[in-house]
Amino acid sequence: MAALIYFKKLSEHDDAIIYAFGDDPSAMSRRLTMNRATRRPQPDDGNMDYSSLKASRKINAMYAEADEWPERGMSAS
Repeated sequence: MAALIYFKKLSEHDDAIIYAFGDDPSAMSRRLTMNRATRRPQPDDGNMDYSSLKASRKINAMYAEADEWPERGMSAS
């Protein structure tokens, strides 16, 4: 079974980046705040589940490659 998680940058602040994420690119209802300094994620609903981990890992991987926070992306497994 494949798992697809989409994400899109919503806003950027001095200390954090906020992303929308979910399994449907047209309805990403959850939010994920990435701490700029630590690169640690915090889902706004407090639920660190498979979807939020997949999104945060892909965001961090893309950041490590390009040295900038991605605008959008997808994680497939």
